Amino acid sequence: MSKEHSHSLGSVPVPLTPQQRFEEYLRSRGMRNTEQRRILLDYVFGHHQHFDADQLIAQLPPKGEPRYVSRPTVYRTLAEFVDAGLLRKFELDGRAVYEHDYGYPEHDHLYCTQCHKLFEFESEELVQLRDRVAREKKFRVTGHRLIVYGICDRCAKATRRSKRASTLV
Repeated sequence: MSKEHSHSLGSVPVPLTPQQRFEEYLRSRGMRNTEQRRILLDYVFGHHQHFDADQLIAQLPPKGEPRYVSRPTVYRTLAEFVDAGLLRKFELDGRAVYEHDYGYPEHDHLYCTQCHKLFEFESEELVQLRDRVAREKKFRVTGHRLIVYGICDRCAKATRRSKRASTLV
């Protein structure tokens, strides 16, 4: 899955586990909870990371091995997880990226354009600004997504070191 800062924002109390929530979603649509869906749910909710479908597929066992899940099933099931409210999907560098939504607090991201790490953060001030602007515009907020692009401190230091080294030559 994606390289990223491991700092967790904690969780939000929810009445059902992700597994129970997905079971409820499937029942409401007359769908079965197949072994492949359960395998994917275990992989996705086994740890908190942002990922794209290819990164998830690379983590799964290869064809012919136990717990193998085909590429089309991965894509279809990820869409079901989004529809069920378990995952959020957003575009980053032209690819669909997924993150936990269910039981996870509303948050935003800093994205390093050099090392491609996503850093999550919560900001009460940002939420207050969003809500104030929405009130002024008579707009009902249902959510938001903010991704701030830039360069993280580690990459900035590495760039400065390489520039200094090149001036010494």
